[in-house]
Amino acid sequence: MSAQVRVRLLPSARCLFDEPVQVKVAGLKSRQVVTLRARSTDDKGVVFSSSATYRADGNGEINLDREPSLSGSYVGVEPMGLLWSMRADVMHKRFQKTSPLNTHVVNFSVHEEEGGKLAEATHDRRLIRDEVTRVPVKDGNIRGVLFTPPGGGPFPAVLDLYTFGGGLSEKRASLLASRGFLVLTVALYGHDDLPKNIKEIHLDYFEEAIEFLKKQEKVGSKGVGVISLSKSGDLALSIASFLPNVEAVVWINGCSANTALPLYYKKNLILPALMYDFKKAILTVSGAIISKYCMHDPLKEENKATLIPIERAKGRFLFVASEDDLNWDSKAYMDEMVERLKRHGKENFESLSYPGAGHYLEPPYGPYCPSSFHGLAGKPVLWGGEPRAHAAAEVHLWKKIQEFFRTHLSCDFSPTKAKL
Repeated sequence: MSAQVRVRLLPSARCLFDEPVQVKVAGLKSRQVVTLRARSTDDKGVVFSSSATYRADGNGEINLDREPSLSGSYVGVEPMGLLWSMRADVMHKRFQKTSPLNTHVVNFSVHEEEGGKLAEATHDRRLIRDEVTRVPVKDGNIRGVLFTPPGGGPFPAVLDLYTFGGGLSEKRASLLASRGFLVLTVALYGHDDLPKNIKEIHLDYFEEAIEFLKKQEKVGSKGVGVISLSKSGDLALSIASFLPNVEAVVWINGCSANTALPLYYKKNLILPALMYDFKKAILTVSGAIISKYCMHDPLKEENKATLIPIERAKGRFLFVASEDDLNWDSKAYMDEMVERLKRHGKENFESLSYPGAGHYLEPPYGPYCPSSFHGLAGKPVLWGGEPRAHAAAEVHLWKKIQEFFRTHLSCDFSPTKAKL
């Protein structure tokens, strides 16, 4: 390595996962062409990496905020391009950082055109602020983790459903708590002593989770917010439509109907399942399928009983759809819900759609995921999206989610009863 060449990470070599970092290189020759690389390993041991070719300025410096990449994983001026363009070294793998206890460590390095390493620096991207408390929850039927921000509060309360799948993901919940929200993330199955698989879903579980959240002494909101993604989007809609104390719901690339598994409340079936036909999947050369056209049409007469009666909901909705979602047609589902609410004279919603974004909209600056294993399909699926547009959508949406919850999670309290 060269003693003269340095990599600087600003404002520091340590920050939160959802914060941008400024990457600068100094000590190069005037107009020298070099390759910048980023490399990281996820919680499953999968290596992710990216590279981009840059030309130094007349002073032998490169500033990623200013200089364009000439070739590589991306081109053009992309200050965070080395992070969002990282790809797994094996196909169909999604970046797994489910525990906030594991820092996202990124190695940035500078290489000569011949390949020799000139300099490197390590960047620690934390999933949780130091002062946030993380407490595993095993209370009644609830299994999950509670994150509480530092200070006396009061804080707005959020239930994070993340996405449908076994186990527990804490990344989004820990980052929201680092931004001032008291967050409970829950598992449905495949975690702790929960069953490995389920054949039905009971709304009572989420009612219990909401009551648990509301009992926390630092909670200031009279009701709770709910944030979802994919299958859990329809669960969030049902929670808002059938249960009290839900003030704000973020629905991200979900469905307007109850999908895959029947929904029960107090042992009574309240919504049958909208089913799917994977024979309609399109097989691609990568071995992954496109499942966008596999769901049955919820608007057909025989499927209308699966539609969730969101017009009953008292809280606010933020609907978010990616226009290049290849998992299913989330934009069409969103448009149907907006139309239905308008027909009922409702104004308790806002909607966002992102051209060029794919299914998995997550907190920003993580590696874009083109395809990964799908539990229901039993094989890899293409999620859709173009990496640059998807990354930009994640940055915009993450700010919007926080603004939405801060605006609509109020701090009064009056008891209410279930709407069933």
